[in-house]
Amino acid sequence: MGFDYDITVLGGGPGGYVAAIRAAQEGKKVCLIERANVGGVCLNEGCIPTKTLLKSAGVYRDILHSADFGVEGVNLSGVKVSMPKLQQRRKTVIDRLVGGVKGLLKANKVTVVEASARFTDAHTVAAGDKSITSEYFIVATGSNVLIPPFIALEGKNNVLTSKEALLLEEIPKTTVIIGGGVIGIEFAYLLNTLGGKVIVIELMDNILPMVDEEVSSIARKRLEKDGVTIRTGARVKKVSDNNVFYEYDGTEHSASADAVIMAVGRVPNTEGLDAEKAGVEFNKNAIAVDELLRTNIKNIYAVGDVNGKVMLAHTASHEGIAAVENIYGGSVKVDYNKIPSCIYIEPEVSCIGMTEKQARERYGDVKVGKFPMAANGKSLTAGDTDGMVKVVVDGRLGEILGVHICGNHVTEMISEISLAMNLEATIDEIIATIHPHPTVSESIPEAFMASYGKAIHFK
Repeated sequence: MGFDYDITVLGGGPGGYVAAIRAAQEGKKVCLIERANVGGVCLNEGCIPTKTLLKSAGVYRDILHSADFGVEGVNLSGVKVSMPKLQQRRKTVIDRLVGGVKGLLKANKVTVVEASARFTDAHTVAAGDKSITSEYFIVATGSNVLIPPFIALEGKNNVLTSKEALLLEEIPKTTVIIGGGVIGIEFAYLLNTLGGKVIVIELMDNILPMVDEEVSSIARKRLEKDGVTIRTGARVKKVSDNNVFYEYDGTEHSASADAVIMAVGRVPNTEGLDAEKAGVEFNKNAIAVDELLRTNIKNIYAVGDVNGKVMLAHTASHEGIAAVENIYGGSVKVDYNKIPSCIYIEPEVSCIGMTEKQARERYGDVKVGKFPMAANGKSLTAGDTDGMVKVVVDGRLGEILGVHICGNHVTEMISEISLAMNLEATIDEIIATIHPHPTVSESIPEAFMASYGKAIHFK
């Protein structure tokens, strides 16, 4: 049987467009179906726009603290952020990146269909008024914001998702953020830095639960020092009009807010996909896949948020490439224990692998090394010594189990650890790698030396 395409990708986010380009590079006839803008949530509503706004917040903060660096003559009373201009900059950055992705798809001769897609059988989808057949499908439809059913929404209230929060034309005087994960904490930092009062309500005992507790506590203390109120171990009951009602420390509380941001997580986006017509099975809300990213239907794969594995843009892109290679005889398996995460607050936070608690529960014999940014020369010159590098190592084999970092520019440093873990480097090999001075990255081998009790620049 002849098909219209060798591979058809459903969804043009970082998983979908990367998969489409890689398939085209392999000489395949490829179709990409996207109902909105290519680039998905990451480019249009997530990673890129939030970091654009956060950059402006950082510049604003630097100006306010310029006197600390010997800069005089700045009239701080006249310094302000123009939200309309900030939003225009956000749009300019997005448009440029989306245009770049469109250019890459065109250059690789990927056919792009702008429509919603739904399966009619295992080899056919309906996309607008078209019926498209394909030998293989890669589902990359991403995720949507989770609106939890256990939080009642009553009356007239200003409840925003992260999508609407990115479009704010003015900073709310008071914002309650429900959820202390990456999205919630980044918005907390942003709105607080730009002059708003922020209250974060998190159900778990710690913010940023993927980060080692000792490191995330540094981020929490810094946020609280800067004026953010954080309530952990708190359960939100309802939002009624402009009030958020929650249970905290055994008693009922309420907080009045001009805006409420719902940031409790995301759910796989399969609405309207009609995957069941192709016989695709689910794991709760996610499309179920095996270790090669195949669904139970041999010609259909699923990558990115929709498979519910790890909801990060770089995970989706990696899975997209892996899926294409596996379709044509490969056996690429994604190691989800070695995927880095980054939080773009100030100071930044990045992590990979296990926390100390997780490692002790699994391995028992572990070694921990820590190196504070207060002992790092580059951090001192930058005027910000909050933070540390914390490493968790298998006590018997010296295997790197996890690294958690808080400090300046640490989102740029975690890739070193990702490479080391994927190459199964030992801590001795990290220590033997010469790091340039002065850099924040010098703290990494120092932390590993500390796991031996032999850090040079900290006792």
